[in-house]
Amino acid sequence: MSGGHLIGAFLEMMSAERGAAKNTIDAYRRDLTDYAGFVTRRHQTLLTSERETVNAYLDRLHAEGLSSSSSARRLSAIRQFHKFLCADGMRADDPTRIVASPRSSRALPKVLSIAEVDRLLTTAEGEANAEASAAKQAGALRLYVLLELLYATGLRVSELVSLRRSAVMRDTSYLTVLGKGNKERIVPLNDRARDAIKTYVATLEPGPFLFPASGAEGYLSRQVFARDLKGLAARAGISSGRIAPHVLRHAFASHLLAGGADLRVVQMLLGHADISTTQIYTHVLDEKLRTLVETHHPLAEG
Repeated sequence: MSGGHLIGAFLEMMSAERGAAKNTIDAYRRDLTDYAGFVTRRHQTLLTSERETVNAYLDRLHAEGLSSSSSARRLSAIRQFHKFLCADGMRADDPTRIVASPRSSRALPKVLSIAEVDRLLTTAEGEANAEASAAKQAGALRLYVLLELLYATGLRVSELVSLRRSAVMRDTSYLTVLGKGNKERIVPLNDRARDAIKTYVATLEPGPFLFPASGAEGYLSRQVFARDLKGLAARAGISSGRIAPHVLRHAFASHLLAGGADLRVVQMLLGHADISTTQIYTHVLDEKLRTLVETHHPLAEG
């Protein structure tokens, strides 16, 4: 098979068996086509390329100024491709097996403290319960429920705003969420989020979406939610530059880990396909362990 046919077979597997989204497939195609061209110029094929070739390709990316995170993403695609070739018996060896990933200086996600999240929720709840016009009160209640759900579940903002009412199970203890690659997961709700949903749903007109809107999609846009959230943050005394819907997702993950949650549980709740994505939050555990050692080690300085 030619290089193009091998890449095509891999992409077909990613789509059919793993449910990879179109954007993911397109990115893999670009990355692997570029890699295949490099391999060809070294007078090798995708079935005969060597570890030195993979390393040379990463060196070329670095020389071209590609960031470490982008190079690591390309290497990930190449690794998966070669694993596919080995699994299908087209290659006996994997040239990426002992290739080191480019070191990334990836910035840590912005995270709010528990006290700041509590201030946001308290402000939102107060506004939802305040006397106001029907329209203003409905908007305040919707924003409060969005916040409670986001911090209780860590959903992606796209998953949150597009939730269907059918996603809320009958006793409102769980949500069924359709995530990336059309993969469904079940996420538990805490008491606060459950109570907020019950109150909110009782105010809605019949319809398919939990957060309906008059736009073409039929549900609240991400941009409107982000705008409303920044306004709420300002009223709660928190800089709007530190606030965005994904920051609440980061807070959910970081606060769970700081409280002792298992990393794989957090991976499942966030809907990450690969635990390496979840590991960005382990800075929380690193800090916790450092403090633990400094506080309790018998030779720690007082």
